[in-house]
Amino acid sequence: MEDTASRDRPLLPQTSPVPTFDGERASLSLDAFGRLVLVLPGAGPLVGVFPVRCFPFSAPTRRISLCDPHGAEVACIEDLTRLPTPIRELIEGEMARREFLPVITRILEVSPGGEPSAWHVVTDRGRTRFLLASEDHVRRLGAEGLLISASDGVRFRIVDHKALDARSRRVLRRYL
Repeated sequence: MEDTASRDRPLLPQTSPVPTFDGERASLSLDAFGRLVLVLPGAGPLVGVFPVRCFPFSAPTRRISLCDPHGAEVACIEDLTRLPTPIRELIEGEMARREFLPVITRILEVSPGGEPSAWHVVTDRGRTRFLLASEDHVRRLGAEGLLISASDGVRFRIVDHKALDARSRRVLRRYL
């Protein structure tokens, strides 16, 4: 008996491995509209590419995908630090513009009682308030880091919870 789900699924074309972008045999620039334009050897310009970190927390400068406007990977950067400075700065600027991950530097207040809890924090982008739906939305990142996902989908990072002030550490004990 034939599986109807697999029959209805479009077949993906077989493609060669994604080319590595090294900044020497290919070029990356901004067009007049501020979009990234990638030109790979033997191919025309691809307008509107965007960089995506494969491992944003554990290896932020390694394995960065360059994706087309539809999200398909078209090239891969093995190590951002090995690219020529102008290209590296262009990619870092584009990633900073696309990524929004405020870093919590101090916890001012967390509402007492059950869930959801209201948080008032200071971040590297200023003070803000958010709701935490569940304590399960506080996840460890490595030995000391934390990732907090607010109920509106915004994620906050704590680089090293042990480096926070005493009051902030005391609040976090409940979630660790």
